[in-house]
Amino acid sequence: MKLKKELPLIGIVLLPFLYLAYVWNQLPAEVPLHYNIKGEVDRYGDKSELIMIPILLPLLIYVILSVVPYIDPKKQIQKMGNKYHDLKLILTLFMSALALFIIHATKSGSLGNPNIIFMIVGALYVVLGNYFKTIKANYFIGIRTPWTLESESIWKATHKLGGKIWFVGGLLAIICSLILDAKLNFMVFMGITVVIALIPVIYSFLLYRKEQKAAG
Repeated sequence: MKLKKELPLIGIVLLPFLYLAYVWNQLPAEVPLHYNIKGEVDRYGDKSELIMIPILLPLLIYVILSVVPYIDPKKQIQKMGNKYHDLKLILTLFMSALALFIIHATKSGSLGNPNIIFMIVGALYVVLGNYFKTIKANYFIGIRTPWTLESESIWKATHKLGGKIWFVGGLLAIICSLILDAKLNFMVFMGITVVIALIPVIYSFLLYRKEQKAAG
């Protein structure tokens, strides 16, 4: 791991910690810690619990993505080179932005428009969809089913289809977040997420069955 290359990522990880430290004295002893789908507070707790937000979001993701290439038994992730570094940057940046948003919402005492979160996640789906086709077969990231891990051709075909579906699903999530109310948008967003997660899994199974029949 080259420190010079990692410094921008480390800076991104630290941003929520620094922001939390900056607003710490402005926070009351008890702060809102959970919101319902309407953006209303439904649980309060001690402000010390807020430290878990930057730990569980940007820091944890950064650590996991930094370690994975070294424990990948197939060494496929390392072959992705800069593509993997870009993916790690995007995911770390997303988690840091999400942590900042949550801390700011806690400070202001209101989540504001909950659709903003779904819009951000939709944008992440779009970006990940573009990266799916570059992910080499491995045990840690990507659409890891028993059938994609069994066959490199199934892995490639599944990720090619999955990339398109995630891209379209992300765009739909963004559009719906702009036009629907929070409650309806939550249900639509969950539906989109389930669909884009399930279709590639089913597709990989069908491809496996097709290969088995062809081999038999």
